[in-house]
Amino acid sequence: MVKKLTPLQDNVIVKPIEEEHTTKSGIVIPDTANKEKPMRGKVLAVGPGKTDDKGKNIPVGVKEGDIVIFTKYAPTEIKIDGEELYILGADSLLAVEK
Repeated sequence: MVKKLTPLQDNVIVKPIEEEHTTKSGIVIPDTANKEKPMRGKVLAVGPGKTDDKGKNIPVGVKEGDIVIFTKYAPTEIKIDGEELYILGADSLLAVEK
């Protein structure tokens, strides 16, 4: 799956986590309903980081397996073997779930 992709610089490949949407009364909203794309995902691959002006590598602050929260319009969406994945820059990552 992701073995076909290696992120460059401070980019991260993320598999989106779909949230199950349920109303307060317990009605589950189906996947076919018009809803926003997820802003959470599992990190599948991490680039080596950016190089600063002095040539020092600045690593990305996440690792494979982390669950991350990212900005709504940041991801570049791609499909690999029918699976939807996102490519994000490290600047678009907002938090890591613990």
